[in-house]
Amino acid sequence: MTRPRFRRLKETGRRAIAIEVDGRPVAALEGDTLMVAVLLSGGALRQSEFGDGPRAGFCLMGACQDCWMWTPEGQRLRACTTRAENGMRVSTTLPSEAAWPLPA
Repeated sequence: MTRPRFRRLKETGRRAIAIEVDGRPVAALEGDTLMVAVLLSGGALRQSEFGDGPRAGFCLMGACQDCWMWTPEGQRLRACTTRAENGMRVSTTLPSEAAWPLPA
């Protein structure tokens, strides 16, 4: 974990929720996307495949597929367009126990 990549400037009056990312608790506000929650907490969405640096997403609108996260069951979620829900558990890498691709 590093220092936050995002800083919340407004809308701090929304209800606080808690999610779990890679097994660690992350605080969020109701209505935040997964990306906002992760980047506010100092986390990264994934590691670069071309270097050793963390990635923070790219397009921020669901087009580039740089922000995939996974549920414990292996379902992919775009962090930039998926709202965080209280109690949600997600991973920045495909869980080893999840089958991929998912059965149809």
